[in-house]
Amino acid sequence: MSNIKKVVLAYSGGLDTSIILRWLQDNYHCEVVTFTADIGQGEEVEPARAKAVAAGVKEIHIDDLREEFARDFVFPMFRANTLYEGEYLLGTSIARPLIAKRLVEIAVASGADAISHGATGKGNDQVRFELGAYALKPDIQVIAPWREWDLLSREKLMAYAQTHGIAVEHKKGTKSPYSMDANLLHISYEGVVLEDPWAEPEPDMWRWTVAPEQAPDKPLYMELTFAGGDITAVDGDAMSPAQVMAHLNQVAGANGIGRADIVENRYVGMKSRGCYETPAGTVMLKAHRAIESITLDREVAHLKDELMPRYASLIYNGYWWSPERKMLQAMIDASQAPVNGVVRLKLYKGNVQVVGRKSASDSLFDETIATFEDDKGAYHQGDATGFIKLNALRLRIAGKKRPM
Repeated sequence: MSNIKKVVLAYSGGLDTSIILRWLQDNYHCEVVTFTADIGQGEEVEPARAKAVAAGVKEIHIDDLREEFARDFVFPMFRANTLYEGEYLLGTSIARPLIAKRLVEIAVASGADAISHGATGKGNDQVRFELGAYALKPDIQVIAPWREWDLLSREKLMAYAQTHGIAVEHKKGTKSPYSMDANLLHISYEGVVLEDPWAEPEPDMWRWTVAPEQAPDKPLYMELTFAGGDITAVDGDAMSPAQVMAHLNQVAGANGIGRADIVENRYVGMKSRGCYETPAGTVMLKAHRAIESITLDREVAHLKDELMPRYASLIYNGYWWSPERKMLQAMIDASQAPVNGVVRLKLYKGNVQVVGRKSASDSLFDETIATFEDDKGAYHQGDATGFIKLNALRLRIAGKKRPM
């Protein structure tokens, strides 16, 4: 890549990307453009600007992408009730296609030759960033320092930082020992004690949720309003997608909701143990399934459930911008037209219970048919005899062939 003159770096201002910035300057002798995204990680992103200026960066992008992230990525994913391997709400995975999109947009606007990221060669994020970038700009060049350099330990990174005068936080107790990633949807923890799948997470690791046993003794009730499959109001107050998520993170986290301890199968082949806090996502998934339960046709709901694991894998593996994900999304979005109404939830000590659901215009629940009382002829129970016999026909024929 000797033709590289300008690179757009996904830059957080932390140790890894600060070192990458200097490493790119020294090894590629190129101009580095920095891009820092605010996707609701809960930390101030402006300090990254001062660090980039100190490193000699002339073009600095700091973008507030919280609303776009929630509206165009998280909410569409939740219309599918998405879970990876039955547990993971895809908090890290769903943020990567947006970051890849902005990297490419900035590269095009600034005339850059390449993009760069701080994902390691062992993880999923390198795949997600690069598949997204190539889908959006096929001729883009990508520099992944972790696949090129020999700084493969924290000690080597710290030594490089000291040699090159890169400021690093040294105060004891101010930095988490875990590898962490946060956005509006979740915060994740990996490394240290979590590398032993038998070891219980340390109680003081969790940042967004109280322990369920320390949550309030009084349950909290809330109502979520849905329109077209998306939450549009909480307790009657209209909110944007990002506002919904921020509010639910706070309320659900205070009630001990959203913790998960998972061993997952990475796309690159290894198993990895991670812990996650996803308060808003946990509530959103429960509520969305509840409103679908009274508004979706049975076969539509079952087909969505059958396709969901494939959809989840596409997102987890980095194929958000693929034609197959877009095709599935079109089907999912079409199914959401009748998903309108209100769900009432009870939040209590780590649990989310659905205690009510209603839809004035789109409910398929018919009390006159479902009742255990006299339905006044709305459902003829005798019709079930023929239904059962027809469905039993193949079983009876096969049964006659078996010896007694």
